[in-house]
Amino acid sequence: MYGSRGVGASAARRVSTVVLGAALLVSGCSSGGGGGSDEGGEAGPGITQRPKNTAPFWVNPEGTAAQQLANLEKSGKEQDAEQIRKIAEQPVAEWIGPDNPQEQTRGLTEAAGKAGRTALLVLYNIPHRDCGQYSQGGAADGNAYREWLDGVAAGIGDRSATVILEPDALLHLVDGCTPQQFHEERYHLLKGAVTKLKSLKNTKVYLDAGNAGWQDPDQIFEPLKRAGIARADGFSVNVSNFYSTEDSIAYGKQLSAKVGGKHFVVDTSRNGKGPYTGGNPDERWCNPPGRALGETPTTKTADPLVDAYLWVKRPGESDGECKGGPKAGQWWAEYALKLAKASS
Repeated sequence: MYGSRGVGASAARRVSTVVLGAALLVSGCSSGGGGGSDEGGEAGPGITQRPKNTAPFWVNPEGTAAQQLANLEKSGKEQDAEQIRKIAEQPVAEWIGPDNPQEQTRGLTEAAGKAGRTALLVLYNIPHRDCGQYSQGGAADGNAYREWLDGVAAGIGDRSATVILEPDALLHLVDGCTPQQFHEERYHLLKGAVTKLKSLKNTKVYLDAGNAGWQDPDQIFEPLKRAGIARADGFSVNVSNFYSTEDSIAYGKQLSAKVGGKHFVVDTSRNGKGPYTGGNPDERWCNPPGRALGETPTTKTADPLVDAYLWVKRPGESDGECKGGPKAGQWWAEYALKLAKASS
C-alpha cells in the first residue's frame, strides 16, 4: 500500500488512438499555421498552443479532451464545454503503445515540431509491468523491449522530445511486486533506455521515481542510480497520482540530494485537492472522487530543481475499473468534467 500503483493501473493506453495519431496528427497540426511563435498559434478549432516561454510542450488538437469539447459545443452545452476546455487547451503526455512505436513517435514529434513545440512522451512497456494489476502487460521479454525502444528512438530522431521513462518500473522492484528473477534485467533495460534516448540530439529523459506517498526516498535512490539516473536529465514524481505540488517538491528535493542534485518534474494533472483519504486504502489512487486539476503545465516552477510541472496523466482517463470507471486508460467524460469543475 505505497500509493504508487495508480501509475501502472492508469497507463494501459490508447494504442489505436496513438497509431491513428501517427497518421492524422501531422495534418491536424499543420493546419494551425504560425504555431511556432512564442504567443502560440491556432492548434485546432478554438485551441491554441501555450506560450513557448512558459509551456513549451505541444497541445494535441486531436486529443480526447478536444474531441469531447467539440461534441459538447455541437450539442449546445456551452458551460460544460468551457469546463472541458481547461483540459483540452493544455499540453498532456502521449503514452506510447506497444505497436508501431516508430510511427507513433514520428507522427507525434513531427506534429509538435511543426507547431514549434516539444513532444511530451511516456514510455510504458517494460516487461512484467504493473504486477498483474489493471495495466498488466508490457514487452514479452528484454529483446522485444529493446526492439521496441529502437523504434521509439528512430521515430523521435533529432526532433525535440521530453520522455518520462517507465512509470512504476523501479518502485515495483523495491516494494516486492516484481519477482526477484526479473530485477537485473529491468535495471539493464532501464539503463540501456536512458543511454539510447540520451544519444538523440534533442531528447530529455526523466526516470520515474514514485511519489510523496512512498515510504522513504532512501529506498529508491540506489535503484535510480543502478537504472542510469547519472546520465538522465532527472526523474519524475507523482505520475498519475494526487499528492500536492508542495509535498511532491519536498519529496523530490530529498531524493535529488541523494542522486547528485538531479532535477525533476512533477505531474500536477490531478493534484489540485491533494490525495483522497477515504474509502479502501488500497484503491485510493483509483478514480478517487472529489479531485481537481492541478497547476497547468509550465517550466516556471516554485523551485529551481523542478524543471517543469507536467500533465503526464491525461485528466479524464480512467485509472481502472473501479468506482464505476471504464478500463484503465479509457476516456471517462463524466470524471473529466468533475475534475474540471472542481478546479474552478
